Amino acid sequence: MKRLLLVLGVALAAAPALGQPRSFSCLGAEKLEDDVFSIAFARGSATIGEAARSPLAAAIEAALAEPERNICILGHAGQEGGATTSIQLAAQRARAVTDAMAAQGIDGERLRAEPRSAQFSPTVRAAEPPSRSVTIVLMPPP
Repeated sequence: MKRLLLVLGVALAAAPALGQPRSFSCLGAEKLEDDVFSIAFARGSATIGEAARSPLAAAIEAALAEPERNICILGHAGQEGGATTSIQLAAQRARAVTDAMAAQGIDGERLRAEPRSAQFSPTVRAAEPPSRSVTIVLMPPP
């Protein structure tokens, strides 16, 4: 047992120190108008569809171009079940977009996924109600 602890201690001492996670808040992200992207979802779905590929690619391109900026990913779901089901669906949508962005090389420390109420999504067209979307907001540089 002592030997195991000694080996483990040496292994931990040799491991690189982990960086501090970025500390940021998405509070107020709903009020920003610049660098906001909207990702539409089908009713009751948290799967990124073909129609969402272009705005998602634009958001990823903008995020990769400015690695110092944090990104808020706000999931929305309206009356797609009860209140609990809707908030879970909003969270699942936000997580799907977060995962897609991370898979394209966006550092996970920059991404914050949060469910939101359906009232905010200024860039969504009338055919894509804000209650079935994810809003990606590139926060202002620190």
